[in-house]
Amino acid sequence: MPHLVILYTPDIEKDADIPALCRELANTMLTQRDEADRQVFPTGGTRVLAYPAAHAAVADGSGEYGFVYANLRMGTGRSSAVHKSVGDALLATLRQRLEPLLAQRPVGITLQIDESPGQVFDAKHSSLHPLFTRA
Repeated sequence: MPHLVILYTPDIEKDADIPALCRELANTMLTQRDEADRQVFPTGGTRVLAYPAAHAAVADGSGEYGFVYANLRMGTGRSSAVHKSVGDALLATLRQRLEPLLAQRPVGITLQIDESPGQVFDAKHSSLHPLFTRA
């Protein structure tokens, strides 16, 4: 963890570079620092995944409306100030990367951040983390 999952109306792919958006959002996550100037998210655990919705209905259907929904799920233990700064940074990245699309037609963007305090099972196995934790 953290995982940022993006769902979007598939029609925006023609006007938005979704792979570049994913990379930029991951980079934004990796630059986040907490109050003690520590990296907020582990490099090896940071993931951004984007999926076009197989089916979608937006607003009243009378226009070429698009939608981007981003949900960041992270583990517990970060302050509300970190939550806000991460949210502000991710929203700024979404807006900046999607600005050309927003200028062309109506598109809604939602960003939500969830912590997982009520986990009943959380297992991890990775050969990725060791690449970034070597001394």
